[in-house]
Amino acid sequence: METIDIDKNDRAILRQLQKNGRISVAALANILSISESACRRRLERLEESGIIKNYSCEIDAKKLGFSLNVFVSISLGGQADKDLTKFEQAVRAAPEILECWLMTGEDDYLLRIGARDIADLERIHREVLTKLPNVTRVNTAIAMRSVKDAKSVAI
Repeated sequence: METIDIDKNDRAILRQLQKNGRISVAALANILSISESACRRRLERLEESGIIKNYSCEIDAKKLGFSLNVFVSISLGGQADKDLTKFEQAVRAAPEILECWLMTGEDDYLLRIGARDIADLERIHREVLTKLPNVTRVNTAIAMRSVKDAKSVAI
């Protein structure tokens, strides 16, 4: 994968956008002490290069009733490409699974799911997790609280 060189102004733009993705170009330019047109050009270059993938909205899951943040380690019965592909397709189709990471080490995948309560977690375990293809082991850990929740990389 090709890396893209950025300078201190690009880094400053990215830091500000991580704090507030809705900041106006004028406000961003003012913070960086650069012209609005220069800021807009830099922003467009960061978008076109793919460094900025998209702009999104962060939702407070607890306010929607999802009080449990759960991490699930999954072990598969096989490591053949077809097994991994089938599992990953099933994960993408399950809305309860918020994140999925292919891992090194003892477990094959690490999932993050959101659940309303223990009864909802039990439903997800029974109806979703244990029905994923080729799963031989499911290990669930409930997060008690978030200590740090970074959405991106340190710039």
